[in-house]
Amino acid sequence: MIKAILVFNNSAKPRLVKFFEHYSEEIQQRILREIYQLVSKRDDHVCNFLEGGSIIGENDCRLIYRHYATLYFIFCVDSSESELGILDLIQVFVETLDKCFENVCELDLIFHADKVHYILQEICLGGMVLETNLNEIIARFDEQSKLEKQEAGFSAAPAKAMTALKEMNLPQKIKDIKLPDLNLNLRF
Repeated sequence: MIKAILVFNNSAKPRLVKFFEHYSEEIQQRILREIYQLVSKRDDHVCNFLEGGSIIGENDCRLIYRHYATLYFIFCVDSSESELGILDLIQVFVETLDKCFENVCELDLIFHADKVHYILQEICLGGMVLETNLNEIIARFDEQSKLEKQEAGFSAAPAKAMTALKEMNLPQKIKDIKLPDLNLNLRF
C-alpha cells in the first residue's frame, strides 16, 4: 500500500504532499524533513529504492523515488508494493503531468495544485493504485477540464447579466422617459 506521495524541489520545499494515513502536522513535518534528508544526499547514479525504516510509523517503509530536473518524486510504500511497479507509476505520473501541462515545470505544481491532485487521484486513491494507462488518465483529465469550463460559463452568467444591467444605466433611462401630460378633469 502507498502511504505517502511527496514531491520536493532541490531546495527542500514540498510542492506536493499527500499522506494516505492521518498524521499530526508536527509528525508530517518531521517525516518530510527526514525523507528529504535521506533522498537528497544520494547520488543520481545509485538505486532509486531506499529503506525508510520507521519513518512512517511502521518498520517496513520503503522510499521509491525519481529525480527529474529540479524535482524529487517520492512514493513511500510498505513491503507489499513492487519497487519496479512504483517506479513505473512515478514515470506514468510525470508523463501525465507533462502531457496535461505541456512540458510540466515546478510552477505548474504550484499554480495548478488542484489539477495536479486531480491527476494524482485518477492514478492513486486511498493508497491503492487505480489506473496506470496514460491515455485513460489524460482522457479523464480532459473530461474534467471540459466540465470546469462549462461550469465557469454557467457561474459567469449572473455576473454578465449584472454587467449588462449596469451598462444600460437604468436610473438615467427612467428619467429620460417622456410621459404625456394627463389632464384629467375629475368631478365629484
